[in-house]
Amino acid sequence: MVNQKQHNNDNLMAQNKKARHDYSIESTYEAGIVLTGTEIKSIRDKRVNLRDGFAQVRNGEVWLMNVHISPYDQGNQFNHDSLRNRKLLLHKKEIKRLSGELGTKGITLVPLKMYIKNGYAKVLLGVGKGKHEYDKRETLKRKEQNRQIERVMKRY
Repeated sequence: MVNQKQHNNDNLMAQNKKARHDYSIESTYEAGIVLTGTEIKSIRDKRVNLRDGFAQVRNGEVWLMNVHISPYDQGNQFNHDSLRNRKLLLHKKEIKRLSGELGTKGITLVPLKMYIKNGYAKVLLGVGKGKHEYDKRETLKRKEQNRQIERVMKRY
């Protein structure tokens, strides 16, 4: 599990802002990704879309699905498929914990951020429960109230 620390914006390659709107995130995990050479070059160019992505545990391995990494512009015939499934690197204990959490109905694994850490591409995965429409409205209402309180407090 990962603390909720902020990553340096220089290293942030992609962020899934819609995930926190659609899911209530209960816990997060940091995972490495198995990539090809042209994929990491595209990631460094920030040509990644996490919006429709999700992860699954299959045969004791975690796979990242439906994440779009654009083909590298200077790539040749060795360029990658933009929507291929990518293996994620986690410890065995974390995978067992994840598979236990995902066994519950309505729980899913969504990518929240993709960033570079110590030269390696990492994905921050969130274990989330889908929100209903009324939950989303309640969250937006609470955010707006907090903004108004901050504005008033700023004056004094």
